[in-house]
Amino acid sequence: MAASVVLVGSMAACTSSGDTGAQPVSTGASDTVVTTVVTSETVASATSSSVAPPTTTVPSTTSTPAVTTGPAALDAIVVNRAVEPTSRSTDDVLQTADGRDRTYHVYVPSTVTTSGPPVPLLIALHGGTGWGHQFELNSGFDGLAEANGFIVVYPDGIGVGADGTAFRTWNGGGCCGPAVKQQVDDVGFVRQLIARLETTYAVDPARVFATGHSNGGILAYRLACELSDEIVAIGVQSSALEVPACTPDHPVSVFHIHGSADQNLPIGGGVGPNGISGVDFNPPIDGATAVAAADRCPATPAVGTDTTNPDLTVTSWSPCAGNIQVVFVEVAGATHAWMGHTVGGSGKVGPPYDRLDSSLAIWNFLAAHPRP
Repeated sequence: MAASVVLVGSMAACTSSGDTGAQPVSTGASDTVVTTVVTSETVASATSSSVAPPTTTVPSTTSTPAVTTGPAALDAIVVNRAVEPTSRSTDDVLQTADGRDRTYHVYVPSTVTTSGPPVPLLIALHGGTGWGHQFELNSGFDGLAEANGFIVVYPDGIGVGADGTAFRTWNGGGCCGPAVKQQVDDVGFVRQLIARLETTYAVDPARVFATGHSNGGILAYRLACELSDEIVAIGVQSSALEVPACTPDHPVSVFHIHGSADQNLPIGGGVGPNGISGVDFNPPIDGATAVAAADRCPATPAVGTDTTNPDLTVTSWSPCAGNIQVVFVEVAGATHAWMGHTVGGSGKVGPPYDRLDSSLAIWNFLAAHPRP
């Protein structure tokens, strides 16, 4: 029976891991997979040496119903397009168990109150050499949070320089940069961050998700393997699994988008010609394969091409234990840049692919995969 994945399209990255975000100024297969992509407007191009308040040029509040095809299609869901954020994120500091002061930035939609019903929490992890506010601008998740009623938090990685804010990275295992060299406990940091946010806001523990770009996605994979009691599902772009083993205590859904023309973290693994870390990356699809095995998914995935966008080759493992699915999407010709968005990204990553919005596609998947 064919497995089907729904991608709803409208949206860079880590240079320490071979991906580049905007830098601080201061210093085969079985049955056919059928997917449907609805592409919306891309965010207008902008360049700046500093990070401006997050904006979006997709103000429509109309809902975009997910379209499914075939008897084995995913359950239909509705994801609202991004709207203009009503406020700005707030900055805060958390002292971790290892004595570090870790900074983060939280966006809370106007519809979410501390006394209201529990809402989803999305942990959005910037790429190497990027930072929280940069990824906030580049991804446009604030607008999606406002439109769909979830909280999004943008933590900052560990950097170098006098104040430790330059070239921030995450310790995703074999990658990357200062975070790995200093053996930073980023898994512990995220655990403490979730606990703090759950005491401050009404967070639904069955809908705590992580997303990330490149080195941020590498950490998201590590969270799926080592923090599955908290993390329910992850959605990443341009990433890889860089821990030696993945043995989650609970099944975790995975949605991974990767460009075939990625020169920072190559689709086949290895050292990216545009990377600065020199990391010999594992093949990206191996991460999805490892999590699928841990999730007790079918050994042989379904593979097929999207019916409306032949650039997309989708590999899908399902059914798995519970409400779990693992999906890997290879995008022909796409670079390392966060797909569908030009604002807030810079560095040697190539132009962003404009026929798929990674942020909207990732949220569409995550929203459909809460923990039962």
